[in-house]
Amino acid sequence: MQKANSAQPKFVQRERLTTHQSHPNWDILIGDGPVIATAIHDGHAMRPSLEPHLALGAEDRRREEDPLTGVLTSVGDVRIRVDTSRFQVDLNRPRDKAVSNDPADTWGLQVWHAPLPAHEMQRSLAGHDEFYATVTELIDRMLERWDALLLIDIHSYNHRRDGADAPPAPQAGNPDIELGVTTLDPDRWGHVADRFAEVLRQHPIAGREPDVRENVRFPTGGHFPEWVYATWGERVCTISPEYKKHYMDEWTGLADIAVLEQCRRGLAKAVAAVRPEFLACR
Repeated sequence: MQKANSAQPKFVQRERLTTHQSHPNWDILIGDGPVIATAIHDGHAMRPSLEPHLALGAEDRRREEDPLTGVLTSVGDVRIRVDTSRFQVDLNRPRDKAVSNDPADTWGLQVWHAPLPAHEMQRSLAGHDEFYATVTELIDRMLERWDALLLIDIHSYNHRRDGADAPPAPQAGNPDIELGVTTLDPDRWGHVADRFAEVLRQHPIAGREPDVRENVRFPTGGHFPEWVYATWGERVCTISPEYKKHYMDEWTGLADIAVLEQCRRGLAKAVAAVRPEFLACR
């Protein structure tokens, strides 16, 4: 039997970050690398004690969540997928807006029959506090190993709000993939965002080149990336891909798995194209 060439080892053993705690409201998968991928609106679970207070049905809630974005987190070395619904507590909003009874905050939808009891509100907001404390510790520890991180903050959005049988919203204001880069430091990371978008365009979705643009629908961004930038500055480069729900029927909830896989593959290639920038910062 021929002996394999051992000049270049194929496996190395080194210290790496691990987690020794699980959490009922989110999953964190720890790998070894500088890329974090999050899907903080993927979940649909609702605390049983909240169900009697709900005025909004499960189908309407699911339509405003970001189903299957957790699949796309496979592009990260570290993956965070939140299991609870954004209506229980919205982790992409500041604490004082994370649970709301005002339809103006929830696309005109009345989520609760009445303002939640104080103890239920406190339980939900405790989840907001714990999530941000967890991410703080995670990023602090990762920055001990990697001098800079890439955060891929994955979301999706509805483009057929006028009804299941109505035409979709015009393409001009609804790109196939919007890249939220409102907190990205353009001097340090602008070329990374440009390369990221370029590679996404090279990978067809549903038979055509995807329309990829920056800060079109959500020019002010979300609270989560703003908080990341306020906390760590340019050491964390945050890109927030917002996928139009062309990978599913947003009214029936039925997914097109082939299109979803095309989205995932293109995102994986885009991450791979810019990963060397962050490995070099070590």
